[in-house]
Amino acid sequence: MSKLNDFLTEAGVFFLATTDGSQPKLRPLGAHFEMDGKVLFGVGDFKDVYKQMVANPLVEISAAKPDGKWLRYTGKVVFDTDPKYAAAMLEALPQLKEVYNEKTGYKLAMFHLEEATAVVIPMMGPGEPIE
Repeated sequence: MSKLNDFLTEAGVFFLATTDGSQPKLRPLGAHFEMDGKVLFGVGDFKDVYKQMVANPLVEISAAKPDGKWLRYTGKVVFDTDPKYAAAMLEALPQLKEVYNEKTGYKLAMFHLEEATAVVIPMMGPGEPIE
C-alpha cells in the first residue's frame, strides 16, 4: 500500500470514476492517507459520489505524475465506519473541518478499495502492477 499511497501523494490530484446509472462520473480528489495497511479516501456522505458508490461500489482511481507515469487503481469500495478514520483525515487536512462538523451536520464517509488492482503505466510500454 505504501507504493500506492506514495504515487497518489506525488501526483497530488487524482480522479475517482463512479457511475450514475449507466452514466460514468469522474471527479478530482486529493485527500487520502495510509492507515492500518489501507489507503483511505473520504467523501461527503451527502454528495452524489457517495450515493453512486453505495449503488455501485465498483470504482476506478486514476492519477498522473509529471514524469508521464500514470496509475490505474480499480476495485470495490468498502466503507470504513470506525470514527478514527474520519478523525485522522480531519487532522491531516484541518481545512475539511470547515465543512465536516456538528454545525453543518455533514459527515465524512471514509472508504478503501478491496478486490483491487493497481497498475503504474509509463507513457510508452506496458504497465507494472503495484503489489
